[in-house]
Parts: sequence; structure tokens; C-alpha cells
Amino acid sequence: MPIHHLMVGTWTPPGAIFTIAFDDEKLTCELVKRTEIPNDEPISWMAFDHRKQNIYGAAMKKWSSFAVRSPTEIRHKASRPMLHDPHAASTETNTRAIFLLAAKKPPYAVYCNPFYKHAGHGSVFATDPSGALGENVQNYEYQPDTGIHGMVFDPTETWLYSADLKANKLWVHRKDGGDNGNGQLSLVGSVAAPAPGDHPRWVAMHPSGQYLYALMEAGNRLCEYVIDPDTHMPVYTHHAYPLIPPGIPDHDTMYRSDVCALSHSGRYLFATSRANSFDLQGYIAAFRLRDCGSIEKQICLNPTPTSGGHSNAVSPCDWSDEWLAITDDQEGWLEIYRWKNEFLSRVARVRVPEPGFGMNAIWYD
Repeated sequence: MPIHHLMVGTWTPPGAIFTIAFDDEKLTCELVKRTEIPNDEPISWMAFDHRKQNIYGAAMKKWSSFAVRSPTEIRHKASRPMLHDPHAASTETNTRAIFLLAAKKPPYAVYCNPFYKHAGHGSVFATDPSGALGENVQNYEYQPDTGIHGMVFDPTETWLYSADLKANKLWVHRKDGGDNGNGQLSLVGSVAAPAPGDHPRWVAMHPSGQYLYALMEAGNRLCEYVIDPDTHMPVYTHHAYPLIPPGIPDHDTMYRSDVCALSHSGRYLFATSRANSFDLQGYIAAFRLRDCGSIEKQICLNPTPTSGGHSNAVSPCDWSDEWLAITDDQEGWLEIYRWKNEFLSRVARVRVPEPGFGMNAIWYD
């Protein structure tokens, strides 16, 4: 099937979900639908449920969900306020819904992270039988100066790993087991980042469950961790790889590394960085992984067309290693790249000149 659809959200109002069609034979991209959603709930990070029948959104001051009946039929189902802190939902604070992670195994809860001020707790939401966001079943504590920007489960969905950018550490929680559980979490522990100025922003885990990759926003590097099989805590291997070229002055203020994600096979890992000036370019790196998950080699570090703005988020497709998408909100591009013979080439792109367009892309089909 040559046509694949992707959905993309925005950083700023007005709220909308954009459906893009990518033709992998003609190598073209086109905008096929702009779905209007609540105006003040733009989605800075979105994710599908396990069936791709619902989209969950980190939507400014709320957590939202939408039923997906086709690539162009997306309907708003629920918006839930931030309840973890009495100040978080106030329009007078800068607390913002920033990231969420949807469970792929029962009980299919959604795990949500706020950011900026009053972000010391994560929230767990149950879902109803249709997949829509339901009750806020838990607000679990990190620490007062926390700012979580990315999380990942291990392959069993028992252990949750959180990247705490502001407190400069990685956290581990265990999901409560049992058929009657509602997905609540209990704290296992935390480890400090390797360097005081690293600021972990994102985490990805190998399908083996043996290795965790932590992307450091200010450190502009990717750090490799091995998972202790007894404690399930991440242990730094002292292997780290650059996400911007060496020798750049003021690298910790001029660049911010962004997202890391594995290819469908788990053989490759991609990671991106952003520049803090529109006059500069961001970068995308590719890594070859061993079967166990350890990093065998950094293959490339290529510039991206723009700084990436708030985004430059890389999204590998979920059925092949061949295609991946990159979004940017400097100019509003969604770009499709082909990964072949360990070379990366851009094959299609579409520009959507809407405010804040291009936060992250999710592959529907």
C-alpha cells in the first residue's frame, strides 16, 4: 500500500490536528485534512493508543483524547485538567502539559508529564472501553524541581523510566501488576545524570530490555545505560556520543538536543538536536545497535534543513526501517527520509504555514 498517513499537532493556538499523506512510490507528501480541535488546546506531543483508534494529546493546560475513525475523521472525545497541583491549571502559571505515554498493554492507562513550574508530579489516567481519557487515577510524586520531558516503558511494561531535565536525573517506577490494577506506579529509585549540566530530556529503550538510551538536552549527547537485571536501575556504561559537531562555541546554550527513537527492527537508533538561532541548523544522528542493544557505531551526524525550532522531532515508521519523518516548527515542515544501506536521504516534504505547526508526527498506516 503506497499511501501512508501521519498526524501532526502544533505548539501554539489555534488547536488543530493535521493529516498528511505520504506516497512511498511517487515520493510525495500532501496535506489532506486540517481537523479543528478546541482552540486553546494545541497539541505539543501526541501519541496513539495501542489500536490506533485514539490520539492522546498534551494540550497546554489539559490532557486530551480524540477518536480516530479514519485518517480524515478525527473527533474530540475528552479534555482533562491538570489536577496534580492546585496551581498547575491556573492561567497565571506557566505550567504546561508537555508529554504523554500511552500503555500498549492492559490496563491501557495514559501517563502524563507537565513541565515548567509546578511540575513535581506525573499523572496517570484510566481510559474507557473506547479508549477515551477517563479518570485521573493517580498523581505520583517526583520532586519539587522536577521537569520530566520524556518517558519510556521496558518491553514488559513493568518498569517506567523518566528523563528529568530540570532535576538532572533519571527516575524508575514500577507499574502495579494484577488483572485488576489500574496502572498506578510506585517509586523504585533515581540516578543522577553523568554530568551536572547534562539535563536528560528523552529516553528510549531497546526491545531486549537490556539497554536504555538517554538524550541529554544541554549536554548535547546520547548516553548509553545498561539495565541492572536485579534492581532494574539504569547503570551508565560511560559510552556517550555527540549530537552536534565538536568544537561549537557555547554549545550548551546555542543547541538543545531533542528526541531519540528506535527503528522498527530495533537495529538502529536516531536522535536529533535543535539550534537556538534560526540562522543555524539542527542535526540528526544515526546509530547501529548490537542484538543486545549496546551501541555498536555512530553512523552519521547530518545537518537538518532548519534549526528545528521547538521540534526537529524524529519519528521512525512502525512497520519498516526504511522511512522516518522529521517535523520542525521554524518554518512548518514535515519531511520524509529514507534510511537505506545506512544512508539517510530526504525524499519528500510538505510545508504547513500554520502557527506552531510541526511538533511530532505519528504514523497511522
